[in-house]
Amino acid sequence: MGRVTARSDAPIADRRPQDRVHHGDTFSDPYEWMRAKDDPEVIAHLEAENAYTAERTAHLAPLRERIFDEVKARTLETDLSVPARRGEYWYYGRTIEGQQYGVQCRAPLSSPDDWTPPELDPAVPVPGEEILFDGNVEAEGNEFFSLGSFDVSRDGTRILYGIDVAGDERYRVRVREIASGEVLSDVLEDTAGGAEFTPDGTGIVYQTVDDAWRPDTVWLHRIGSGADDVKLFHEPDERYWVGSGFTRSDEYLIIEKGSKITSETRLLPAADLTAEPQVVWPAEEGVEYSVDHAVIDGEDVLFITHNAGALDFELVRVPLADPTGPRTPVLAHLPGRRVLDIDCFRDFATVDYRRDGLERVGLLDYATNEVTELAFDEPLYSAWVSGNSEWAPPLVRLSYGSFVTPASVYDWDIASGELLLRKQQPVLGGYDAADYDQRRIWATAQDGTQIPVSLVWKRSFGDVSDGVRPVHLYGYGSYEHSIDPGFSSMRLSGLDRGVVFAVAHVRGGGEMGRAWYENGKTLSKRNTFTDFVDVARHLVDEGITTPERLAAEGGSAGGLLMGAVANLAPELFAGVLASVPFVDALTTILDPSLPLTVIEWDEWGNPLENAEVYEYMRSYTPYENVREGVTYPRILAVTSLNDTRVMYVEPAKWVARLREVGADALLKCEMVAGHGGVTGRYNSWRERAFELAWLFDVLGVADVEEV
Repeated sequence: MGRVTARSDAPIADRRPQDRVHHGDTFSDPYEWMRAKDDPEVIAHLEAENAYTAERTAHLAPLRERIFDEVKARTLETDLSVPARRGEYWYYGRTIEGQQYGVQCRAPLSSPDDWTPPELDPAVPVPGEEILFDGNVEAEGNEFFSLGSFDVSRDGTRILYGIDVAGDERYRVRVREIASGEVLSDVLEDTAGGAEFTPDGTGIVYQTVDDAWRPDTVWLHRIGSGADDVKLFHEPDERYWVGSGFTRSDEYLIIEKGSKITSETRLLPAADLTAEPQVVWPAEEGVEYSVDHAVIDGEDVLFITHNAGALDFELVRVPLADPTGPRTPVLAHLPGRRVLDIDCFRDFATVDYRRDGLERVGLLDYATNEVTELAFDEPLYSAWVSGNSEWAPPLVRLSYGSFVTPASVYDWDIASGELLLRKQQPVLGGYDAADYDQRRIWATAQDGTQIPVSLVWKRSFGDVSDGVRPVHLYGYGSYEHSIDPGFSSMRLSGLDRGVVFAVAHVRGGGEMGRAWYENGKTLSKRNTFTDFVDVARHLVDEGITTPERLAAEGGSAGGLLMGAVANLAPELFAGVLASVPFVDALTTILDPSLPLTVIEWDEWGNPLENAEVYEYMRSYTPYENVREGVTYPRILAVTSLNDTRVMYVEPAKWVARLREVGADALLKCEMVAGHGGVTGRYNSWRERAFELAWLFDVLGVADVEEV
């Protein structure tokens, strides 16, 4: 517990200065040489870092094992998901005790009118069950295994699956006959994930990436043809990502290209994918939109969610034959109500939007154009539509959860409005949601903005406001991504030790609408960092915690947040846990040859061309702003060698620089993994147990017994 300084036996990287010159500024970078991934000296340094971290954390091995055992004890390891109907089958997944990966299965419907999913018992064989894909079998012989695409043909005779065994998110797609188990000769290499069958089952639509890992091309592969694949669309502009998917109606293929601020959608008839595509709305700088298809009173219509003259977006309906013509408003723009998406079915649609910091689900009546919001009892929760592949269902599948309510699956009866609970995530060992509480409080930022903060804790330790408590403060704050309330069985290990889990919903995220995001990006990015610091100070000033009992965590862009706040206010935190942290942001964003850089300019600004952006980023990028003469909190940085999103070199350089100023910084690098870390549920539990054991040690709760 508490702060310590770097030890003399920590790995010390060689200083090999390389000058970076932009806009009249010269930065001498002593550790850029570590970017050479194939250099044996780089690998040796990373291995030395791993060995040092293992030695420094060896005393936590019993605690790690205990946390792992706690998670196992709470988990029903042999379990089944709620079956989802598609065609003539119920599709579901199995997990099996002792096995790392899931098993995809199906069983036939009892009748064509069967819409009530069967209640399955893991101990009872399912009549007619077929094993479609066993991840444990497919992963054999591979240290890393990730399934990036999985689809079943509409006629139910074939599956396709895309596998990554390196962690670089490039997937190899194969096709298998379900009845015979025969793997066809078709092989699609280096796909981007998300491949799917055409509605007629004769082809596969997939995407490939360019050298910067940007999905840029959509292809059509005809199964068994042996002919060259057909290029359906290619986007040469490096600012845009490309994606595709068939509408639920199976009538159209939607091809989308989008930057962080601009999008454009094309439609291709599923019956003739080589036809000339129809552009819905031509791209207009700064305008984002998304599209779904419906058939109402015999007319093909499009529902479009867009932000043209509508900061928080609005939802309109247009004729498919004339999408740029007159627009019928469905959800008119309302400041503070961020319209997210629409999901069209034959007889109705569901609408997803955010209001008052929470995501909402509404039902759109095609006849009246009215949206009815679904109500839930908890003050903090997450609800979203998922797992619906049928075009004309009487029920809609929903997912639901909160900080205290385990993940739940509901079917929403459209006719009656009734919510039918199909399953709640089992939490073994006598978990009772009433033993825990959640609350939202507000912290005042330095510019007067009110920042929402979510808190969750165990009641037996007293109310969160009753006295000083250890606090685990999490943050992200980029890309308009919201950190919504959600249950974590792993989090219980902290709550049961008296730790308060807190989420700082800082600007740059999407919790409070589009303006919340806009005020935490590009030349307003520092708001993200100062908001987090102000939340931490609020927790201290309110007597909820002290700096000695406060630890911060964030990953990826949230890792940038961690590096920035460690520089801004090192005195406020006892420890900082940074996962795959984007801590050398300026170096990365200056290099357009690196993965994802060009498309990121809309998020951070373009420091290559703009001196103001360069200077602004230089003022906060963590690696370049490590401070002399201050005492840093303890720091643990976790990364992966094959990460294509935030390269391992960023935390490696950051840790080396922190050691120069005496910080106690540890680096843990997975040598066979990508941005998401290790794969396999038991491996993932052990990885998280490692992080939590370190964090509990920082907070001084490692030996506190559960109450």
